[in-house]
Amino acid sequence: MKREARDWLGALDRFRNALAIERNLSPHTVRAYLSDVRQFADFLRDERSPRERKAKAEPALDRITARDVRGWLVSLHGKVSPTTQGRKLASIRAFFRFLMREGLVAADPTEGLPMPKVPRRPPRPLAVDDCHALVTASDTAARKRRRAAQAEDEEEAFEQRLALRDLALIEFLYGTGLRVGELVSLDVRDVELREGRVRVMGKGRKERVVPIPGKARERLAVWLEERERPGILAEPLFIVLKRGQPELVKRLSDREVRRVLERLARAAGVHDRVHPHRLRHSYATHLLDMGADLREIQELLGHASLSTTQKYTAVSVEQLRRVYDAAHPRSGARASRRRAAPEGS
Repeated sequence: MKREARDWLGALDRFRNALAIERNLSPHTVRAYLSDVRQFADFLRDERSPRERKAKAEPALDRITARDVRGWLVSLHGKVSPTTQGRKLASIRAFFRFLMREGLVAADPTEGLPMPKVPRRPPRPLAVDDCHALVTASDTAARKRRRAAQAEDEEEAFEQRLALRDLALIEFLYGTGLRVGELVSLDVRDVELREGRVRVMGKGRKERVVPIPGKARERLAVWLEERERPGILAEPLFIVLKRGQPELVKRLSDREVRRVLERLARAAGVHDRVHPHRLRHSYATHLLDMGADLREIQELLGHASLSTTQKYTAVSVEQLRRVYDAAHPRSGARASRRRAAPEGS
């Protein structure tokens, strides 16, 4: 067996290049794959004899068996969800298939191992009223701070920019249904306000064009006007804002987007949990409820398979059932409430 088969660092480096260049995976996905493989290597090292651990030698790749992989999965049980277990197994499987293709190992120890059973959970979109409350509260804050900023106070000017950014962000995220990773990777030049569209680089480096609704276009125009300066087209669409650093140009991270949404939800009095992917679920479900075609929604969301998009039909049908039960005079639920009501009520 080649010496490289024992070289984890070299194998991981080549695996990283294959994921990023050949498969065109996003940096976030590449990091997740590599992190899972390193976790597996740590587990194997800890499972070795004290003498082997003391030598600090990496376990040879060509000596790893299906029993090792199963032992790792068992060690994860109860610590992470079945979904996460499945993702980690998929990472290890991709790694060993790569090693086999490169001739670094003779067999794939993950072959034949079943994926953990993952319970199917339907998407949980926000109610239309909650989405409206989020946007309305943000708009109200932006209007108040825009007037306050006329005092030309540095702190108030910062608050104004923050309110304008947050309003543009919530309108844009709900109005386009983008993944948070797609949102934070956008530059100003990716947005075509006049045409009302944005060019998005989705999973697998597949580009798609998503329409921007009117309100989101208005908010983005105000946000970009606030930042108008030479070279802005090459800057990130949404940036970090810090007090006392008005010239800072730093791309907003997905974690910071989540914090923004949590803050906006508190301000709007929305008690349900609000996060970027839930807004994406809301976008798809509300479009479906308004009569949009399922294949059109598939294109807008950037789903490779229609079956991925079809999960929203179940949510939409369930909502219709609840509306029916609450409103129709012949529904079983309504009839039960009538029978349970005391006389004279």
